Amino acid sequence: MKKIRSYINYLRVRIRRDPVAFRIYSILRVLVILVAIRQLVAGNFEGFAICILSLLLFLLPSLLEDHFKIEIPTAFEIIIYLFIFAAEILGEVDAFYTAIPGWDTMLHTINGFLAAAVGFSLVDLLNRHSKRVDLSPFYLALAAFCFSMTIGVLWEFIECAADLFFGQDMQKDFIVQSFQSVTLDPTHSQKIIAVKNITDTVIHTADGKTYTIEGGYLDIGILDTMKDLFVNFIGAVVFSTLGYFYVKRREKLNKEVNRADKLTRSLIVRNIMDEDEEFRAEEDQYQVNQEAAIRAAEKKKKK
Repeated sequence: MKKIRSYINYLRVRIRRDPVAFRIYSILRVLVILVAIRQLVAGNFEGFAICILSLLLFLLPSLLEDHFKIEIPTAFEIIIYLFIFAAEILGEVDAFYTAIPGWDTMLHTINGFLAAAVGFSLVDLLNRHSKRVDLSPFYLALAAFCFSMTIGVLWEFIECAADLFFGQDMQKDFIVQSFQSVTLDPTHSQKIIAVKNITDTVIHTADGKTYTIEGGYLDIGILDTMKDLFVNFIGAVVFSTLGYFYVKRREKLNKEVNRADKLTRSLIVRNIMDEDEEFRAEEDQYQVNQEAAIRAAEKKKKK
Protein backbone atom coordinates (compact mmCIF):
# COMPACT_ATOMS: atom_id res chain seq x y z
CA MET A 1 0.00 0.00 0.00
CA LYS A 2 2.88 2.34 0.82
CA LYS A 3 4.50 1.67 -2.55
CA ILE A 4 1.23 2.36 -4.37
CA ARG A 5 0.79 5.65 -2.51
CA SER A 6 4.39 6.60 -3.28
CA TYR A 7 3.86 5.78 -6.96
CA ILE A 8 0.68 7.89 -7.11
CA ASN A 9 2.51 10.83 -5.53
CA TYR A 10 5.31 10.39 -8.05
CA LEU A 11 2.78 10.45 -10.91
CA ARG A 12 1.34 13.73 -9.64
CA VAL A 13 4.79 15.32 -9.68
CA ARG A 14 5.49 13.86 -13.13
CA ILE A 15 2.22 15.25 -14.53
CA ARG A 16 3.00 18.76 -13.27
CA ARG A 17 6.51 18.58 -14.70
CA ASP A 18 5.62 17.13 -18.15
CA PRO A 19 2.04 18.20 -18.98
CA VAL A 20 2.53 17.65 -22.73
CA ALA A 21 3.51 13.99 -22.28
CA PHE A 22 0.58 13.49 -19.91
CA ARG A 23 -1.90 14.95 -22.42
CA ILE A 24 -0.66 12.68 -25.20
CA TYR A 25 -0.66 9.72 -22.81
CA SER A 26 -4.26 10.49 -21.80
CA ILE A 27 -5.46 10.85 -25.40
CA LEU A 28 -3.85 7.58 -26.48
CA ARG A 29 -5.17 5.79 -23.41
CA VAL A 30 -8.74 6.93 -24.14
CA LEU A 31 -8.35 5.82 -27.77
CA VAL A 32 -7.13 2.39 -26.69
CA ILE A 33 -10.06 2.00 -24.29
CA LEU A 34 -12.50 2.89 -27.09
CA VAL A 35 -10.83 0.36 -29.40
CA ALA A 36 -10.98 -2.25 -26.62
CA ILE A 37 -14.74 -1.69 -26.23
CA ARG A 38 -15.16 -1.99 -30.00
CA GLN A 39 -13.23 -5.27 -30.05
CA LEU A 40 -15.23 -6.64 -27.13
CA VAL A 41 -18.55 -5.78 -28.79
CA ALA A 42 -17.37 -7.39 -32.05
CA GLY A 43 -16.34 -10.53 -30.17
CA ASN A 44 -12.68 -10.17 -31.11
CA PHE A 45 -11.14 -11.27 -27.82
CA GLU A 46 -7.62 -11.40 -29.26
CA GLY A 47 -7.88 -7.72 -30.23
CA PHE A 48 -9.29 -6.94 -26.79
CA ALA A 49 -6.29 -8.68 -25.15
CA ILE A 50 -3.91 -6.61 -27.29
CA CYS A 51 -5.64 -3.44 -26.09
CA ILE A 52 -5.23 -4.51 -22.44
CA LEU A 53 -1.55 -5.26 -23.12
CA SER A 54 -1.14 -1.79 -24.64
CA LEU A 55 -2.65 -0.15 -21.56
CA LEU A 56 -0.18 -2.04 -19.38
CA LEU A 57 2.75 -1.09 -21.63
CA PHE A 58 1.77 2.58 -21.29
CA LEU A 59 2.58 2.29 -17.58
CA LEU A 60 6.15 1.09 -18.16
CA PRO A 61 7.92 4.47 -18.50
CA SER A 62 6.58 5.84 -15.21
CA LEU A 63 7.16 2.53 -13.40
CA LEU A 64 10.78 2.39 -14.60
CA GLU A 65 11.37 6.02 -13.62
CA ASP A 66 9.96 5.51 -10.14
CA HIS A 67 11.77 2.21 -9.50
CA PHE A 68 15.21 3.08 -10.89
CA LYS A 69 15.13 6.81 -10.05
CA ILE A 70 15.84 7.84 -13.61
CA GLU A 71 14.58 10.63 -15.84
CA ILE A 72 13.08 9.69 -19.22
CA PRO A 73 13.07 12.84 -21.39
CA THR A 74 9.64 14.08 -22.45
CA ALA A 75 10.31 13.61 -26.17
CA PHE A 76 11.49 10.04 -25.62
CA GLU A 77 8.46 9.23 -23.47
CA ILE A 78 6.06 10.58 -26.09
CA ILE A 79 7.78 8.53 -28.81
CA ILE A 80 7.42 5.40 -26.67
CA TYR A 81 3.67 5.99 -26.26
CA LEU A 82 3.21 6.63 -29.98
CA PHE A 83 5.31 3.59 -30.88
CA ILE A 84 3.21 1.29 -28.66
CA PHE A 85 0.00 2.68 -30.16
CA ALA A 86 1.29 2.37 -33.73
CA ALA A 87 2.60 -1.17 -33.26
CA GLU A 88 -0.15 -2.75 -31.15
CA ILE A 89 -3.36 -0.86 -31.90
CA LEU A 90 -2.85 0.39 -35.46
CA GLY A 91 -0.54 -2.42 -36.54
CA GLU A 92 -2.14 -5.49 -34.96
CA VAL A 93 -5.75 -4.56 -34.17
CA ASP A 94 -6.45 -2.34 -37.19
CA ALA A 95 -4.23 -4.42 -39.53
CA PHE A 96 -1.99 -1.57 -40.68
CA TYR A 97 0.81 -4.11 -41.17
CA THR A 98 -0.99 -5.50 -44.22
CA ALA A 99 -3.16 -2.50 -45.17
CA ILE A 100 -0.29 0.02 -45.40
CA PRO A 101 2.89 -1.06 -47.25
CA GLY A 102 6.00 -0.16 -45.30
CA TRP A 103 4.28 0.16 -41.91
CA ASP A 104 6.26 -2.75 -40.47
CA THR A 105 9.48 -1.46 -42.04
CA MET A 106 8.96 2.00 -40.53
CA LEU A 107 8.39 0.59 -37.04
CA HIS A 108 11.43 -1.69 -37.21
CA THR A 109 13.59 1.26 -38.25
CA ILE A 110 12.28 3.33 -35.33
CA ASN A 111 12.78 0.34 -33.03
CA GLY A 112 16.44 0.11 -34.02
CA PHE A 113 16.85 3.84 -33.35
CA LEU A 114 15.09 3.73 -29.95
CA ALA A 115 16.80 0.52 -28.82
CA ALA A 116 20.17 2.14 -29.54
CA ALA A 117 19.06 5.11 -27.43
CA VAL A 118 18.20 2.78 -24.55
CA GLY A 119 21.48 0.88 -24.83
CA PHE A 120 23.42 4.13 -25.03
CA SER A 121 21.63 5.45 -21.93
CA LEU A 122 22.36 2.32 -19.89
CA VAL A 123 26.11 2.40 -20.62
CA ASP A 124 26.26 6.20 -20.30
CA LEU A 125 24.68 6.05 -16.83
CA LEU A 126 27.33 3.54 -15.77
CA ASN A 127 30.08 5.59 -17.35
CA ARG A 128 29.08 8.85 -15.61
CA HIS A 129 28.53 7.37 -12.16
CA SER A 130 31.44 4.97 -11.82
CA LYS A 131 34.88 5.96 -10.56
CA ARG A 132 36.44 2.89 -12.13
CA VAL A 133 34.88 3.15 -15.59
CA ASP A 134 35.80 5.79 -18.14
CA LEU A 135 34.56 4.69 -21.53
CA SER A 136 35.38 6.50 -24.75
CA PRO A 137 32.62 7.96 -26.96
CA PHE A 138 33.37 5.31 -29.58
CA TYR A 139 32.86 2.50 -27.06
CA LEU A 140 29.55 4.04 -25.94
CA ALA A 141 28.38 4.23 -29.55
CA LEU A 142 29.52 0.65 -30.24
CA ALA A 143 27.72 -0.65 -27.14
CA ALA A 144 24.54 1.16 -28.18
CA PHE A 145 24.75 -0.34 -31.67
CA CYS A 146 25.33 -3.88 -30.36
CA PHE A 147 22.48 -3.54 -27.85
CA SER A 148 20.07 -2.42 -30.57
CA MET A 149 21.04 -5.25 -32.93
CA THR A 150 20.72 -7.80 -30.12
CA ILE A 151 17.19 -6.58 -29.38
CA GLY A 152 16.39 -6.81 -33.09
CA VAL A 153 17.65 -10.39 -33.34
CA LEU A 154 15.79 -11.48 -30.20
CA TRP A 155 12.58 -10.01 -31.58
CA GLU A 156 13.02 -12.01 -34.81
CA PHE A 157 13.42 -15.13 -32.64
CA ILE A 158 10.09 -14.29 -31.01
CA GLU A 159 8.42 -13.83 -34.39
CA CYS A 160 9.79 -17.16 -35.63
CA ALA A 161 8.68 -18.97 -32.45
CA ALA A 162 5.18 -17.46 -32.72
CA ASP A 163 4.90 -18.69 -36.31
CA LEU A 164 6.25 -22.17 -35.60
CA PHE A 165 4.52 -23.00 -32.32
CA PHE A 166 1.43 -20.76 -32.15
CA GLY A 167 0.25 -20.68 -35.76
CA GLN A 168 0.86 -16.95 -36.27
CA ASP A 169 2.24 -15.11 -39.28
CA MET A 170 4.48 -12.49 -37.70
CA GLN A 171 7.19 -13.11 -40.29
CA LYS A 172 5.30 -11.73 -43.25
CA ASP A 173 5.72 -13.52 -46.59
CA PHE A 174 7.04 -12.10 -49.84
CA ILE A 175 6.09 -13.19 -53.36
CA VAL A 176 9.21 -13.71 -55.47
CA GLN A 177 9.62 -14.59 -59.13
CA SER A 178 12.88 -16.53 -58.84
CA PHE A 179 15.03 -18.43 -56.36
CA GLN A 180 18.09 -20.70 -56.23
CA SER A 181 18.22 -24.04 -54.43
CA VAL A 182 20.49 -27.07 -54.10
CA THR A 183 17.55 -29.13 -52.83
CA LEU A 184 16.22 -29.45 -56.39
CA ASP A 185 19.50 -30.96 -57.63
CA PRO A 186 18.71 -34.61 -58.54
CA THR A 187 22.38 -35.59 -58.27
CA HIS A 188 22.61 -34.34 -54.63
CA SER A 189 26.00 -32.81 -55.41
CA GLN A 190 25.08 -29.33 -54.14
CA LYS A 191 24.63 -28.04 -57.66
CA ILE A 192 22.64 -24.81 -57.60
CA ILE A 193 19.40 -25.01 -59.54
CA ALA A 194 18.01 -21.61 -60.53
CA VAL A 195 14.26 -21.31 -60.96
CA LYS A 196 13.32 -18.13 -62.81
CA ASN A 197 10.30 -16.32 -64.24
CA ILE A 198 7.78 -17.92 -61.88
CA THR A 199 4.25 -16.83 -62.81
CA ASP A 200 2.24 -18.77 -60.22
CA THR A 201 2.54 -21.56 -57.66
CA VAL A 202 -0.02 -24.28 -56.98
CA ILE A 203 -0.05 -25.97 -53.56
CA HIS A 204 -1.79 -29.30 -52.97
CA THR A 205 -2.45 -30.47 -49.40
CA ALA A 206 -3.01 -33.98 -48.06
CA ASP A 207 -6.67 -33.25 -47.28
CA GLY A 208 -7.37 -32.39 -50.92
CA LYS A 209 -7.22 -28.58 -50.74
CA THR A 210 -5.55 -26.56 -53.45
CA TYR A 211 -4.07 -23.05 -53.12
CA THR A 212 -2.88 -20.98 -56.06
CA ILE A 213 -0.37 -18.19 -55.48
CA GLU A 214 -0.60 -15.67 -58.28
CA GLY A 215 2.48 -13.77 -59.38
CA GLY A 216 5.24 -16.07 -58.22
CA TYR A 217 6.53 -18.21 -55.38
CA LEU A 218 5.80 -17.59 -51.69
CA ASP A 219 8.94 -16.85 -49.71
CA ILE A 220 8.09 -17.79 -46.12
CA GLY A 221 9.46 -15.02 -43.92
CA ILE A 222 13.15 -15.12 -44.81
CA LEU A 223 13.23 -11.89 -46.78
CA ASP A 224 11.01 -10.19 -44.20
CA THR A 225 13.43 -11.13 -41.42
CA MET A 226 16.44 -9.88 -43.36
CA LYS A 227 14.62 -6.64 -44.21
CA ASP A 228 13.68 -6.09 -40.55
CA LEU A 229 17.25 -6.64 -39.39
CA PHE A 230 18.62 -4.34 -42.08
CA VAL A 231 16.35 -1.40 -41.21
CA ASN A 232 17.07 -2.07 -37.51
CA PHE A 233 20.75 -1.80 -38.45
CA ILE A 234 20.12 1.57 -40.13
CA GLY A 235 18.28 2.94 -37.08
CA ALA A 236 21.03 1.70 -34.75
CA VAL A 237 23.79 3.27 -36.86
CA VAL A 238 22.00 6.63 -37.00
CA PHE A 239 21.56 6.95 -33.25
CA SER A 240 24.99 5.53 -32.42
CA THR A 241 26.55 8.16 -34.69
CA LEU A 242 24.53 10.93 -33.05
CA GLY A 243 25.47 9.62 -29.61
CA TYR A 244 29.16 9.49 -30.47
CA PHE A 245 29.35 13.15 -31.48
CA TYR A 246 27.09 14.18 -28.59
CA VAL A 247 29.45 12.70 -25.99
CA LYS A 248 32.48 14.11 -27.81
CA ARG A 249 31.05 17.61 -27.44
CA ARG A 250 29.34 17.21 -24.07
CA GLU A 251 32.46 17.63 -21.98
CA LYS A 252 33.57 20.82 -23.73
CA LEU A 253 32.84 24.01 -21.82
CA ASN A 254 30.89 26.85 -23.43
CA LYS A 255 30.07 24.66 -26.39
CA GLU A 256 27.38 25.64 -28.83
CA VAL A 257 24.59 23.05 -28.72
CA ASN A 258 23.46 22.22 -32.25
CA ARG A 259 20.20 20.62 -33.33
CA ALA A 260 21.68 17.12 -33.48
CA ASP A 261 22.88 17.41 -29.87
CA LYS A 262 19.48 18.65 -28.74
CA LEU A 263 17.81 15.69 -30.47
CA THR A 264 20.24 13.21 -28.94
CA ARG A 265 19.93 14.66 -25.44
CA SER A 266 16.12 14.48 -25.70
CA LEU A 267 16.40 10.71 -26.20
CA ILE A 268 18.98 9.83 -23.53
CA VAL A 269 17.71 8.54 -20.19
CA ARG A 270 19.45 10.27 -17.29
CA ASN A 271 19.84 9.85 -13.58
CA ILE A 272 17.67 12.30 -11.63
CA MET A 273 20.84 13.76 -10.10
CA ASP A 274 22.25 14.30 -13.59
CA GLU A 275 19.09 16.13 -14.55
CA ASP A 276 19.48 18.48 -11.59
CA GLU A 277 23.19 19.00 -12.29
CA GLU A 278 22.57 19.78 -15.96
CA PHE A 279 19.84 22.23 -15.02
CA ARG A 280 22.17 24.00 -12.58
CA ALA A 281 24.97 24.02 -15.16
CA GLU A 282 22.67 25.60 -17.73
CA GLU A 283 21.55 28.17 -15.17
CA ASP A 284 25.16 28.98 -14.27
CA GLN A 285 26.12 29.32 -17.92
CA TYR A 286 23.13 31.57 -18.52
CA GLN A 287 24.19 33.74 -15.57
CA VAL A 288 27.75 33.96 -16.91
CA ASN A 289 26.47 34.99 -20.33
CA GLN A 290 24.20 37.62 -18.80
CA GLU A 291 27.03 39.11 -16.72
CA ALA A 292 29.29 39.17 -19.77
CA ALA A 293 26.60 40.97 -21.76
CA ILE A 294 26.16 43.55 -18.97
CA ARG A 295 29.92 44.19 -18.79
CA ALA A 296 30.08 44.56 -22.57
CA ALA A 297 27.19 47.05 -22.49
CA GLU A 298 28.87 49.07 -19.72
CA LYS A 299 32.14 49.24 -21.63
CA LYS A 300 30.26 50.40 -24.71
CA LYS A 301 28.59 53.20 -22.69
CA LYS A 302 31.93 54.40 -21.28
CA LYS A 303 33.34 54.70 -24.77
